[in-house]
Amino acid sequence: MQKITPCLWFDGKAEEAANFYCSIFKNSRITKILRTGEAGPGPIGSVLLVNFQLEGQDFQALNGGPQFKFTEAISLMVNCETQAEVDNYWEKLTANGGEESMCGWLKDRYGLSWQIVPTALGKLMSDPDPEKSQRVMQAMLGMKKLDVAALQRAHEGP
Repeated sequence: MQKITPCLWFDGKAEEAANFYCSIFKNSRITKILRTGEAGPGPIGSVLLVNFQLEGQDFQALNGGPQFKFTEAISLMVNCETQAEVDNYWEKLTANGGEESMCGWLKDRYGLSWQIVPTALGKLMSDPDPEKSQRVMQAMLGMKKLDVAALQRAHEGP
């Protein structure tokens, strides 16, 4: 059992969101759905909590009500080996009401923030040559979805 499990707060869309996320990531599944009983909260039989896994990582989705919304203060980071993987996650997570942001960040249709990051970015930005790493940083700051080839060109320089 995983020691720390993120719990995501939704307003009545926990099961829908968990199914959406599981449809995007491999090695993902719903593991348990807890429904409301006579003690509440909510109508008897309504979904209260959904346990699910994304890429083997445990999460919970709670139908907690309208009191709290997601903010950019927390995000889920997805490490991507290829541009095709970046493109795939970007397209799926921004579909049907998601929003692009800057520097590889986006919000999905439920308002949850994600960072879709090519693993090459960390390598390029940690180059011991400060001119190279600064060019990569400048290139990244001008992007929404990160472009591995453009980041590599920035690293190589003029």
